[in-house]
Amino acid sequence: MEQAEAEHQQTGKTTRVFDEFSYATLESWSRQRRVVGKAERLPAKANPRFVVTNLSSEDYPAQTLYEVLYCARGDMENRIKEQQLGLFADRTSSATMRANQMRLYFASFAYILINALRTLGLEGTEMARAQCTTIRLKLFKIGAQVRVSVRKVWIALSEGYPHERLFRQVLERLRQAPLPASP
Repeated sequence: MEQAEAEHQQTGKTTRVFDEFSYATLESWSRQRRVVGKAERLPAKANPRFVVTNLSSEDYPAQTLYEVLYCARGDMENRIKEQQLGLFADRTSSATMRANQMRLYFASFAYILINALRTLGLEGTEMARAQCTTIRLKLFKIGAQVRVSVRKVWIALSEGYPHERLFRQVLERLRQAPLPASP
């Protein structure tokens, strides 16, 4: 932490320093284990983190282990939480197992579609890394008037839509996206 603090004092920017050491508890562990430490100094505070692992330092140096493996695991947990909270995959309160399974299928399918939208339509935009809830609220919830005639269904989108430019940009990207190869 002292090294990270010193670098932060010199640059004024967030700094990270990685190191590792062996550690054993007094009673609960049968042997010493490898601990990777991240000493990070943010503008407002210190942010130390430790990861206990059995992966070798030859295969996974400290910084690689933390940034590539550990952070990826945390990111995956965030994606699961995003699906549960943002796409309502946690709403399984129906009386039958089959109905709950269908709800989970719909939430999973919605997540796959939104993730594809991130990849094909939102890449390079301010919403490229947006959560499902944000994408749903800004791109999918659009006021519209629907008129149905004998031969046509007319959908008139609201002229006061604040994200119209982004919507048109995403729509154009999706139109230009290559179709997947058939199996």
